Amino acid sequence: MPVYALPDSLLFPHPTLAEPSGLLAVGGDLSADRLLLAYANGIFPWYSEDQPILWFSPDPRFVLRPDGLQLSRSLRKRLRRGDYRVTLDQAFGQVIRRCRDVNRPGQDGTWITPDMVDAYEALHRQGFAHSVEAWSGDRLVGGLYGVGLGRLFSGESMFAEAPDASKVAFVWLVGQLRRWGFAMVDCQVHTRHLERFGAAHLPRDAFLAELQAILAEPVSAGSWSFDEDYAPLDGDGG
Repeated sequence: MPVYALPDSLLFPHPTLAEPSGLLAVGGDLSADRLLLAYANGIFPWYSEDQPILWFSPDPRFVLRPDGLQLSRSLRKRLRRGDYRVTLDQAFGQVIRRCRDVNRPGQDGTWITPDMVDAYEALHRQGFAHSVEAWSGDRLVGGLYGVGLGRLFSGESMFAEAPDASKVAFVWLVGQLRRWGFAMVDCQVHTRHLERFGAAHLPRDAFLAELQAILAEPVSAGSWSFDEDYAPLDGDGG
């Protein structure tokens, strides 16, 4: 399969034209309009500082259904203890930079380049990119960020500087998304970490077909906050 060079105009080749690795296109920019078009078509940017912008649409896709979230016994106990205070959209800039700077074993560098930070902060200001924060007192100790579009949340990255802090943030988010009627959390590619939460592979064709239905139910952009009566184990039987 060829890798497509993007023109200045806002368009992408069809995701099914991606290479087996998922690589679909190169070039373009990280403008808010292009990023939103990409996510609406099952495409996302993923590259390193020494590379041009690379756009991916992997097959299969790795996704989590909010109503299929699985929790370990130890994580349930931590959630019940309330070890961390969890917030939504209170420290997006800090979260994305912590995700960029966290040391990941076996991985050199980061795909969260300065341009990526600027681009997703712009999306956050427009109400499309969101962060979840886990706090110990006044100290930010974990969190994650991603993009909300229609009834889809596309997770981008997470970090933890205290035991289970990012896991707690993730559980809080998924439970709230379930309340809001979100159909899917796009985890993009397989990780054992997310597999333990119940994420599973979905063929790209099925993902793209479902994506159109998900995006047909628009959700207003804006800052997110947890429902006042929400608790992370609501409806979980835990």
